[in-house]
Amino acid sequence: MTAEADAYRGAAPAPEQFAAVPGDGRRRWHVAALTTAGLVALPVLAIVWKALFPTENIWPHLASTVLPGYVVTTLLLMLGVGVGVFVIGTGTAWLVAMCRFPGRRLFEWALLLPLAMPGYLIAYVYTDLLEFAGPLQSTLRAVFGWTTRRDYWFPEIRSLGGAIAMLTLVLYPYVYALARATFLEQSICVLEVSRTLGRSTWRSLIDVALPLARPAIAVGVTLALMECLNDFGTVDFFAVRTLTAGVFDVWLRMGNAGGAAQIALVMLAFVVLLIWAERRSRARQRFHHTSSKLRPIEGIRLHGRKAWAATLACALPVALGFVVPAATLADYAFTSTAAEWSPDFVRHALNSLGLSAAAALAAVGLATLLAYAARQRAGGLVHGAIRLASVGYAIPGAVLAIGVLIPFAAFDNAVDAFLRQTLGVSTGLLLSGTVAALVFAYTVRFLAVSLGAVEAGLGRVTPSMEMAARTLGHSPGATLRRLHLPMIRGSLLTGGLLVFVDTMKELPATLVLRPFNFDTLATFVYQYASDERLEACAPAALAIVAAGILPVLLLARSVGAARPGRKRDGT
Repeated sequence: MTAEADAYRGAAPAPEQFAAVPGDGRRRWHVAALTTAGLVALPVLAIVWKALFPTENIWPHLASTVLPGYVVTTLLLMLGVGVGVFVIGTGTAWLVAMCRFPGRRLFEWALLLPLAMPGYLIAYVYTDLLEFAGPLQSTLRAVFGWTTRRDYWFPEIRSLGGAIAMLTLVLYPYVYALARATFLEQSICVLEVSRTLGRSTWRSLIDVALPLARPAIAVGVTLALMECLNDFGTVDFFAVRTLTAGVFDVWLRMGNAGGAAQIALVMLAFVVLLIWAERRSRARQRFHHTSSKLRPIEGIRLHGRKAWAATLACALPVALGFVVPAATLADYAFTSTAAEWSPDFVRHALNSLGLSAAAALAAVGLATLLAYAARQRAGGLVHGAIRLASVGYAIPGAVLAIGVLIPFAAFDNAVDAFLRQTLGVSTGLLLSGTVAALVFAYTVRFLAVSLGAVEAGLGRVTPSMEMAARTLGHSPGATLRRLHLPMIRGSLLTGGLLVFVDTMKELPATLVLRPFNFDTLATFVYQYASDERLEACAPAALAIVAAGILPVLLLARSVGAARPGRKRDGT
């Protein structure tokens, strides 16, 4: 073998260091990436423009009347949910990763199941179970002889506290998954050094393991709070007036798009503040593995009451966040005569499946374009644009819906006015109020999910393989088609599956952007549950939950394999 070949084999350059010649197609990929990022950023820019230059400025009225209440309620909701997901997510992750007790192997993946349960579904179920006419209070009255509400006290489920509890039960898995993965990845040497310095096992875990997991926990709490800010079904059903509910009130009930955009801009400020706070909290901190010794942590073997207390602590979130709601929905769906197994259910299911599949294909396609463009010796402008394109996941669905409708409606009106003047015909709505608007909104919102999966897949393709294809005369497009796509099929499938499930559950954007007389499973459940007809929509609700279980199981498998050197028995 020649010296040149030896040098080539020994030091493969990074993707951005590929030697390129003029006309090799890199520039087209960069232009495509910039164009895609511009389209994805369009909704945010539209919101800012509409908020700053509204047709009718009602900001002074909003600021002096309802806006302070919206802000305070939203802050209280986020504070309660943040504390709840931190305590449950970190506590259960610590127990499962660091302790040994009955049922631990089961709870490793079962604690992720509430992630498949949308917040609005669990709110509907527990309202049906815990309200005055529900089975629990009816049983209490029958047992103790109570007749009216004044005879006893029972917590009000339709309240701010109830909303905090419901959202906490379905959002804590964000913290649990990241915290557990971090605990599993920690080097045992650090804990052993702590023990040699005189710290007990528990003190080592508290003083060493938890601080090392702080970045992951902060990210998990931030993701949970973003989902909390996005929620509409739960807060609307419980009559909790948050900023998301305010967007719907001002736009749909007051008919003022400018005022809704102004409230949406406040929500965007909340999102930016969350991201800034999360990054600021670890700005000057660095966490590195200082050893390659990756022997699994032995953990604390619990016995007696401590063991059963740990089992109960892990079982309660699973039971309350998934088992009870899922069992209730299954009971309603298969035993109630009011359950809707009608052609309408089939039509709504097909609508959801079609939209979810279209959004998944679009998101994966655009994510592949962006991720591959970044490998083509992209500069800072392209990398910045790609990062901008991935912020859609942080934008609440109600806010995104406004950002999509504003430019789409402007385009429709401009085309319609032009054709009326020139040809005397009206085009009506070409984009806004159509399925295209829905798919675009879903793609913008969940592009970051697929982009992360595609980037991870491309990162496992060695640069030397790509260079070999280029030296054989293949263009970047041909290299992607013949080399990369076959090698990252698993990552593409994972990204598409995650987008598919997220789209199935999405409610706020769908409520605003759906065409007339067009329902998905999510909007169908929302309408029936709002009319106190949960049993009728139970099959649709159960279908949404079932669609979310497979990605949860995939996530559980990936988290369990997070630590190199993991034993086959999982210990």
